[in-house]
Order: sequence, then structure tokens, then C-alpha cells
Amino acid sequence: MSLQKPMSQRANTLAERIELGANNLAAFAQELSTAEWQTPVPGDGRTVGVIVHHVASVYPLEIELAQVLASGNPITEATKEVIDQMNAKHAREYASVGKQETLDLLHRNSKIAADTVRTFEDEKLDNAAPVSLNANAPLSAQFFIEDHALRHSFHHLALIQAALKE
Repeated sequence: MSLQKPMSQRANTLAERIELGANNLAAFAQELSTAEWQTPVPGDGRTVGVIVHHVASVYPLEIELAQVLASGNPITEATKEVIDQMNAKHAREYASVGKQETLDLLHRNSKIAADTVRTFEDEKLDNAAPVSLNANAPLSAQFFIEDHALRHSFHHLALIQAALKE
């Protein structure tokens, strides 16, 4: 007899949406030429490849922060300045990142993120605490997941698609 709680339908839906965004980004990126992969995105400055790698690489942090909120604790160290510094450092370190290694990382980290989100119970998704990145607004773990791990791939895919149409 199993005492394990059934998976939250809300958590599963969030996880499926994370996977959808990552899969859409991966499918688009897979078809890019070398020149497109290396195209700088206007208004951002990072290349398409660096941005795709960025999305892939921050899933663990986004989920870790959601877990902080799910436990009822505030997020205190995340600020726009910290994020900007993290992104700039990432762009320097991965300026010549390869497509296949990036797609592998995107697949691996998005799967881990989705699988972790599936473990959240509804009560944990509803927990809220101040978030320094959002003026210490008390945000729920579900909102944080939606605004970061889920939205991130969709957001950057749209910017990349717009950049490549120019």
C-alpha cells in the first residue's frame, strides 16, 4: 500500500508548459544555420546561441528559487544588478558555445526542471514570500515558476525569431 500523494494536476500542467517552451525553443534552434546561431540579438547584444544556452543554463536556479518560495522563505539576494552581472558573465564565458551541446543542456535541464515542478504539492505552489527581484512583492511559488522557468523560453524564442526576421 502506497502512502505517496498523487501528483498535483496544477504542478503537472506547469511542468508540461515548461517542457513545451523548451521543446519549441529547441526545435527552432535545431534548424538554425551557423550564421543565424551567431547572430547578435538587437537590444540585447548576446548572440542567438548564447541566449539559447542562457535559457538552458538557468533552469536549475529558477527552480531552486521557486523551491525557496514553496518552503515559505523569501528570495533576498536576487536583484536586477545581480541578474545583469550573472548574464554578462555567462555571455563572456559562452561566447562561442556550440549548438549541439546547448541543445543537450536545454533538454537535460528543462526535463529536470519539469520533473522537479511535478513534485510540488498545491499548498507549496500557493506559498508566497517576498521576492527581492520584484520589489519584495509577496509572490507565490506558482507565479514564480510561471514568470521564470515557464515563460523564459517563450520570451527568448520570440526575441530570437524577431531578430532573425530583421
